[in-house]
Amino acid sequence: MVGLKPSDVPPTMAVKFLGAGTAACFADLLTFPLDTAKVRLQIQGENPVAQTARLVQYRGVLGTILTMVRTEGLCSPYNGLVAGLQRQMSFASIRIGLYDSVKQVYTPQGADSSSLTTRILAGCTTGAMAVTCAQPTDVVKVRFQASIHLGSSGSDRKYSGTMDAYRTIAREEGVRGLWKGTLPNIMRNAIVNCAEVVTYDILKEKLLDYHLLTDNFPCHLASAFGAGFCATVVASPVDVVKTRYMNSPPGQYLSPLDCMIKMVAQEGPTAFYKGFTPSFLRLGSWNVVMFVTYEQLKRALMKVQMLRESPF
Repeated sequence: MVGLKPSDVPPTMAVKFLGAGTAACFADLLTFPLDTAKVRLQIQGENPVAQTARLVQYRGVLGTILTMVRTEGLCSPYNGLVAGLQRQMSFASIRIGLYDSVKQVYTPQGADSSSLTTRILAGCTTGAMAVTCAQPTDVVKVRFQASIHLGSSGSDRKYSGTMDAYRTIAREEGVRGLWKGTLPNIMRNAIVNCAEVVTYDILKEKLLDYHLLTDNFPCHLASAFGAGFCATVVASPVDVVKTRYMNSPPGQYLSPLDCMIKMVAQEGPTAFYKGFTPSFLRLGSWNVVMFVTYEQLKRALMKVQMLRESPF
């Protein structure tokens, strides 16, 4: 058996909330360069700085990361990491940590298990709640990841730090600017949450029900990999539109729909899957690290809680 034994007592909502946020932060630390590469590939072709500042071109995941390191410095793939960690601590805690609790709310009393519809409703609900709370951190993260810094010339970096970014966006674009792209992000995360959390939930349940695997590392690994692949396939088109709209200067696009129409007209329908490889590498690896860590953290936190409550 790999990892900690499952607890005899189901994890509490607080344990799931804290465990999900912490596990997501750990996953972000390991996979953040892939996310930055995905953002750069998604906005390539529409970023005026990229077209004028030495015509920086990105090719493939590794090529994008190497180009960034060569032209912008060793730490450039981690641009926006602080906002990314802030995002995960609030975002993942809600959409993943509260999923089981919301699922139970939607499950009819007396039912043996939750239906697919119930799981999808729970995934959409926690995804929408998470976006509403964490959208400003996502806007700042994308702005940092998309900004190009090529020394004294050809730079579009306008924020000195994470807190300065929040203040500058609010001052120049209004407080609503911090919630820019909320609608496409809610759409994206409803899809991602259903394809990710619901898929993980169902795959894990079936693997256990048919006694193919036990509730340990191999089961969590297989379920997380399947969840990451499903999430990437269904969410990539919305993710590209979300990234471009959130990164756009005021007035470039009238709405997310306008962004989508202009993108198709200028670059064709294949633009919806720009950055698919880094998206899959990122979501696949992120899901594996996050869910495996999350399962172990839940067990570890429950063990600590039981030891604290034990009289001996």
